[in-house]
Amino acid sequence: MYLKGIVKKDVKTKNLIKRLKPGEIALINHKDLDELAALSLVEKKVKCIINVSETISGKYPNQGPSILINSNIPIFEADEVLFDNIEEGQIVEIKENDIISNGKVVGQCKLLDENRIKELLEIGYDNLEEELEMFIENTLNYAKKEKGLVTGKISVPKTKVNLRNKHVLVVVRGKDYKVDLEAIKPYIKEVKPVLIGVDGGGDALLDFGLTPDILVGDMDSVSDECLKKAKEIIVHAYPNGKAPGLERVKSLGLDAKIFPAPGTSEDIALLLAYDNKADLIVAVGTHSNMIDFLEKGRKGMASTFLVRLKVGPRLVDAKGVNKLYNSSFKLKYVIGLVIAALIPILIITFRHPLLKDLLLLIKIRIKLLLGI
Repeated sequence: MYLKGIVKKDVKTKNLIKRLKPGEIALINHKDLDELAALSLVEKKVKCIINVSETISGKYPNQGPSILINSNIPIFEADEVLFDNIEEGQIVEIKENDIISNGKVVGQCKLLDENRIKELLEIGYDNLEEELEMFIENTLNYAKKEKGLVTGKISVPKTKVNLRNKHVLVVVRGKDYKVDLEAIKPYIKEVKPVLIGVDGGGDALLDFGLTPDILVGDMDSVSDECLKKAKEIIVHAYPNGKAPGLERVKSLGLDAKIFPAPGTSEDIALLLAYDNKADLIVAVGTHSNMIDFLEKGRKGMASTFLVRLKVGPRLVDAKGVNKLYNSSFKLKYVIGLVIAALIPILIITFRHPLLKDLLLLIKIRIKLLLGI
């Protein structure tokens, strides 16, 4: 196989996505490539992926590699030293197993083919039981530390945007968030819920022509444009009060509140809506199953379980709602409507005196021609 292109690289795939252009080569360091990252790379129409980590290790059945292969994007794996041997913006060639830059071989790579991915996926499915056991133990340990999230020991900020007795839509840029947002557009248009974007979820709302009322998160994956357009910003801080994302917000001349809490930003967004008396919370793109949590990369997602236990009565998860009802254009329905509309017109037309006389003349003419 021979490929040539400009290389863009980053240790964080989500940061690299922002700089990639169609036809470029993505150099990443992403073990067990997750589904969302893979979908983002597909959207960018990259020429290929060079990963200096295991794209699929067999620890669990991550779906990212399959998505890339199904989109005809080759995956190459290389040693970690390659990451430092190639500069951003360099043009490289991939010839068989050689990676060449400026006429010199700078590293070796190996194509990750579909058969190998299937083998590792099978190993991953076999490992799920063991991973589940470890996951439960870690979750219980985290739950002891993070129980303050739901026992009232953590102070939840009062929002400037009024949420009391209103529907609140919380958007996270997670799996299938686009198709789910598309599916609930009629709900958004009719009910007009308060819109909360969690980090990049704010930009997801902007992509749909919607402006977030509130932005929640550590602000590491949201655009400046979104920060400036949001009506209110709440920065997720560590339990000790340190909030690295606050500096970025202030550098833009914007005001923000901080929310010191353990757990994930999507958890505190749900908690924020609940404690500010939202009547209903609709979640899009949030993490809700074991594979989601493993792809998130956190050993224990106790905060998610704890928060969902608390907000459960008011929470509706819109994940997969696009599959609940799949409307499609059917010609037979249109034909039926046309016939139904024509019937009264035809009845009225045939009862008109002039048309009756015309039909009678035609009938006589036919009889004369046939000699009847």
